[in-house]
Amino acid sequence: MLKSLQKVSGFLSSKTSIFIIVIAIITYFFPDIFTWVKGDTQTIILGIIMLTMGMTLSLKDFEVLLKRPLDIGIGTFAQYFFMPLIAISLVHLLHLPKEISIGLILVGCCPGGVSSNIMSFLCKGDVAFSVGMTAVSTLLAPIMTPTLVYVLVKESVNVDVIGMFKSVLIVTILPVLIGVTLNYIFRKNEKFPEYCKVMPGISVIGLACIVGGVVSHFGSTFIKSGVVIFIAAFLHNLVGYIAGWIIGTITKMSEAKKRTISIEVGMQNAGLATVLATKHFALIPEAAIISAVSCVWHSISGTILANLFVLKDKMKKS
Repeated sequence: MLKSLQKVSGFLSSKTSIFIIVIAIITYFFPDIFTWVKGDTQTIILGIIMLTMGMTLSLKDFEVLLKRPLDIGIGTFAQYFFMPLIAISLVHLLHLPKEISIGLILVGCCPGGVSSNIMSFLCKGDVAFSVGMTAVSTLLAPIMTPTLVYVLVKESVNVDVIGMFKSVLIVTILPVLIGVTLNYIFRKNEKFPEYCKVMPGISVIGLACIVGGVVSHFGSTFIKSGVVIFIAAFLHNLVGYIAGWIIGTITKMSEAKKRTISIEVGMQNAGLATVLATKHFALIPEAAIISAVSCVWHSISGTILANLFVLKDKMKKS
């Protein structure tokens, strides 16, 4: 039974973008499927996703913070400086409506995506660096995300900084810490690592549920401004990848590190952005829609970028 679940998990991890797209399309035509994903249920699902992330982290993964503080510092700075900056720049350059702008900025202020580690592994990047960046940006999220959102959108809409701080703390830090604790307690149990291999699949299903919930409740809104939303999400993600690569080049990182920082900077935890948008900007459905679109697109683009890096290696060998 466990082996079968591991195979399903591996399949879902390798086909994340396709699976989420299929769920989004099905939900658009049959919205009743995911109407249950809202409010506290949505928060619990994201908490489970972050719990699975924590369960795959061991104390060894945190050793990179002590061994390579400069790398992690550069990567985390790039994450929280460039992605919000790119978002606010696109808002002005594209003259985005307030509703879409808030969602895009929210995505830009979130920590690194949970699937970025998988993408780094696929393209032979520096996985330890990737895990370290994701861990640090996630740990900083309760402070950085509400603060950055407040600074960037306070003139457009009221931002409940304390409420957002509590939300980020509950759905990110606490589940991750519980997961890490479980890993530490059961690390010597032979079966525990086998159970952890199922976690990536659970994360994918969780992300699909969150996207399905947003489509179920706000799918009709996407039709009105779908093209603008996708262009904004696409450019934000693309420029993020480029910015990460440039930072890696300027700081003279290795090829593996440059691939990793590019992926880490460009891929955001848009699932978190979706939950925050739904809870704290409930009267602005476009904010949740662009967050959900980013959630799907980042999975697709991350896979594409990882494959391009692999193709680059193959061309060098030939």
